[in-house]
Amino acid sequence: MPSSQTFAAKFKYTFRILYRVVAFSFPYRRDIFATSSSLFLNTIVMFLLPWLLGRAFDLIREESDTTNAVVDGNITGILLLIAGGVIITGFLRGGFMFGVTYYSQILSQKAAYDIRNQMYNSMQRQSFSFYDHVKTAEVMSRATADVESLRMFLSFGLPRPLQTLSFFLGVMVILLVINWQLGLIVCIGMPAIAYRAISTSAKLRPVWQSIQEELARLTIVLQENLSAAKLVRSFGRQDYEQKKFDRNLDDLYRESMHANEVQAFNTPIMTLILYLIVGATLLYGGYAVMNDQLTGGELTQSIFYMLMLTEQVRMLGWMGNLFARVVASGERIFEVLDGVPIVKDKEGAIELPLGKGVVQFEEVSFSYGDAAQTVLESINLDAHPGQVIAIVGLTGSGKTSLINLMPRFYDVTAGRVLIDGTDVRDVTLESLRRQIGIVQQDIFLFSASLRDNIAYGYPDASMEQVVAAATAAQLHDFIVELEEGYETWIGERGVTLSGGQRQRLAIARTLIMNPQILILDDSLSSVDTETEHLIQQALKILMAGRTSFVIAQRLAGLVGADQIVVLDGGSIAERGTHESLLASGGLYKDIYDLQALHENEAHENEAIEGDDYTSAEGLLGEKI
Repeated sequence: MPSSQTFAAKFKYTFRILYRVVAFSFPYRRDIFATSSSLFLNTIVMFLLPWLLGRAFDLIREESDTTNAVVDGNITGILLLIAGGVIITGFLRGGFMFGVTYYSQILSQKAAYDIRNQMYNSMQRQSFSFYDHVKTAEVMSRATADVESLRMFLSFGLPRPLQTLSFFLGVMVILLVINWQLGLIVCIGMPAIAYRAISTSAKLRPVWQSIQEELARLTIVLQENLSAAKLVRSFGRQDYEQKKFDRNLDDLYRESMHANEVQAFNTPIMTLILYLIVGATLLYGGYAVMNDQLTGGELTQSIFYMLMLTEQVRMLGWMGNLFARVVASGERIFEVLDGVPIVKDKEGAIELPLGKGVVQFEEVSFSYGDAAQTVLESINLDAHPGQVIAIVGLTGSGKTSLINLMPRFYDVTAGRVLIDGTDVRDVTLESLRRQIGIVQQDIFLFSASLRDNIAYGYPDASMEQVVAAATAAQLHDFIVELEEGYETWIGERGVTLSGGQRQRLAIARTLIMNPQILILDDSLSSVDTETEHLIQQALKILMAGRTSFVIAQRLAGLVGADQIVVLDGGSIAERGTHESLLASGGLYKDIYDLQALHENEAHENEAIEGDDYTSAEGLLGEKI
């Protein structure tokens, strides 16, 4: 691609990003009008000061050339009037600058509010596949640092270019009116300044893109370290984590310094170009004054205008940096906003009516994304109300992938999943998931009260319903012993609870929804034998009349399952009851025997360790 086309494509892309950012301010026309009006009036006031000073200079020159007392008094009065005008100009400019700053801040805060809301809404609508690849800290960085970059641009970067452009054009027009040669000098020099601003912004854009990415990596390291604080300390890896953080911090520092160097090198060059223009103006203006082609006041006025441009040039350099940063941040934010959920309601999707809960898998195949490897292949399975369907298999056999297809966390690659004869893709996600209760293997609890966590899926639940769900999950007795009972506040992710208590709370949270279909994804993995027995007794009552799917690692707990489906490599290898599968001598029996062997070895090791501990205790006693 020719370089000209490449530049045109980049300019078009950059303009599109900037336009989309600015578009967030469009709904707030009143604030745009207030900001623009204050900016326009402030720019007009800026033109008054050099004119007043130039006029004062000419009056002083006239006074020095005359000895007329009457003229003297008139000039003194006019000078006093001009001085008053300068003071008034200062007050006016301060007031209008307040308006620019105040209303641009209001505008930017409202726009940032909308951006954050839209990002959050977009993240809420994303499919499970989105979170398979994105990291929490990465999204957090986009929702905080990148949004703040956009807010800064709308607050400072958006009004200032308009003011700077207006001032540049105004100065050129005024100088052309005063003396067309002076105006020509400015017209020749301004393109050089504009070129520096645009080229520097183009250089800074990839640098700021890299800075934002490095900041996201640093946030990821920090977030992971805080989440795994106990793990880090238990393994004594503080120094390792510190070095990892230092490496990422060094990368961020280097990129930031690179941006600083580019910006620091650009501003002096732009200022130098402007001072060359000022020098040329002074040189020609002095010659014109000596030849009576220009008054001293007009030259003074021209010089003041040029010096005031230095402030605008410095602002232009800062804005180039801000433009580069907002384009980089805009790209990262729009990646989230433009993300289209893979799993979503189809056009004309209907509400799934409350039915019996019959689940059917018909020739279901599934693979993640564009992966060539098939995770599930040709699965046929029927489940009816009151039945308990157990899904077992070795690690990676596709157990969790299978149950994730029912609530449409993912869509099938081939075949279909039916609930009460209706394809799950033909109904709304909300109505579908309202009828499916899931206790996932990875339990997440919110920093809230026990009651709020239990009633999370059913916020209108009464206290009696909350207690009933907790009782069924064998959690009520534990809760009532706490000082604040159900209003007890649990720590982040439920760190104040044991693994078994978290599991039981998750079960209670699912049961309170009274779903037609129940999915337990290895939900008894973190409870002791006694608690597991109590929960299983409660679940027998609660599963009555429901279609239940259970994934369990310990096969001994599946004795009462109506049907056990054994997966191997994504296909159904066996199916039947516990007794029939043991009798067939297939994969299920191999897994069962292997677990029994491990349990026996564990018991033997416990006994040996007990003997060793007794012997060691005796030796210690003798030494003491």
